[in-house]
Amino acid sequence: MGARSSTEIEVKLRVDDVAAAQRRAWQIGAVWLGRVHEQNILFDTPQSSLRKRGELLRLRTAGRRAVLTHKGPSLRGQASSRYKERAELECLLDDAPLARRIIEAAGFRAVFRYEKFRTTFHFPARVRWARGLHLELDQTPAGNYWELEGPRRAIDRAARLLGYSKGDYLTASYMGLWSQWRRRQGVPAGDMLFLAARGAKKRKSRV
Repeated sequence: MGARSSTEIEVKLRVDDVAAAQRRAWQIGAVWLGRVHEQNILFDTPQSSLRKRGELLRLRTAGRRAVLTHKGPSLRGQASSRYKERAELECLLDDAPLARRIIEAAGFRAVFRYEKFRTTFHFPARVRWARGLHLELDQTPAGNYWELEGPRRAIDRAARLLGYSKGDYLTASYMGLWSQWRRRQGVPAGDMLFLAARGAKKRKSRV
């Protein structure tokens, strides 16, 4: 079990072609580390206290790995508007079901679930400009996205090398992206699950 505290600086970039995106990552020097299926649960009080304060409490599981995360409100600063920037606390857990029981016993309830397949890339130490940069490719029910986290300068350079401009940066959460997708598809509110997305597409194809 371990924990870390940091300031998260990240952006998302929409991906139209997953295979082409992966090839581009290899071309700029990134190394493939693996692909996992993530399941995430967001918790809040019955009064939605965390959401109202712009905070987040999340339990994430991927295989045997579980992470409990708290994110603070977005930080407002001179360079923050283009990036999502907030304080983050994370703790690795050995027992995700027990962690959920503890969270719920403390008065929180599950308010949103979402899943995705995440492919993680790593830059070797020789790629000095990418030091501290995390590059991940997420395949979600709401579409596919690069997620770049790290120093702003490294984010900008990686995005440019991947074929994007600063105008392509997205700072919405996956809950927000799912909400946008649902409105376009005419789907009622619900969790961001692949089964829900497939059902929505089938219903739309019959119309």
